[in-house]
Amino acid sequence: MQILRFHEYKITRWKNGGGETAQIAVRPAGASLDDFDWRISTAKVASDGPFSRFPGVDRTLAILAGEGLRLSIEGQAPITLTSQTPSLFFAADVDVDALLLGGSIVDLNVMTRRDRFSHRVKPFDFAASAIFQATGGESALHCRKGDLIVETREGAWDLGPGDTLLGAQRETWRLKSDANASGYLIEFFDLKTAG
Repeated sequence: MQILRFHEYKITRWKNGGGETAQIAVRPAGASLDDFDWRISTAKVASDGPFSRFPGVDRTLAILAGEGLRLSIEGQAPITLTSQTPSLFFAADVDVDALLLGGSIVDLNVMTRRDRFSHRVKPFDFAASAIFQATGGESALHCRKGDLIVETREGAWDLGPGDTLLGAQRETWRLKSDANASGYLIEFFDLKTAG
C-alpha cells in the first residue's frame, strides 16, 4: 500500500501548454506524458479551450469541484459534465473542446494506454461505512470530500480531501467516516495478463 498526500503531488505543464496538472501516480514510475501505461492526475481548468491529445490513450474525466464543463468530443453530441453526473470515458486521441459552465473547475483524470491497460472508475458517496472489492490489478482510492479511515489487509489508513491510496491486486477496501465522504475507486487491468 502507498498513501499519496494532496500536498505532495507533482505539478507539471499540460501537454498543450494551456495549464498545469497535479500528477498523483503514473506507471511505470517516472514515465513521461508520452510513454506512460497509466496515469492518475487532477487539473484546474480556468479557461475554455481544447484538451491535449494523447495518441493511443483512453481517458475518464470526473468533476471534483466547480460548476462543470460542456465537452464537444469529435464524433459525439456535446456532453455536460458536472460533479453530479457520472464520470465520462472517452478516447484521448480525438479533438475535444471544453466550455466552462461558470468559473474554474478541478477535475480528476484517469488515463490508460489502450494497447496495454484498461481502467474503471467507480464513485462512492456514503455517511458511515462502505466496502469495495477491487477486481483488477493495481487500484487506487481517491478521496474527494470528507475524512476517511480505510482498512485493508495491510492495516488502516487515514485519508483527507485530495489524498489517494494505492493498493494491490483484488484489494478489499473497508471505508469509514464520521461525516459524508465521497471519492472514486480506480481499477487498472493489464491487458497482457487478462484472462
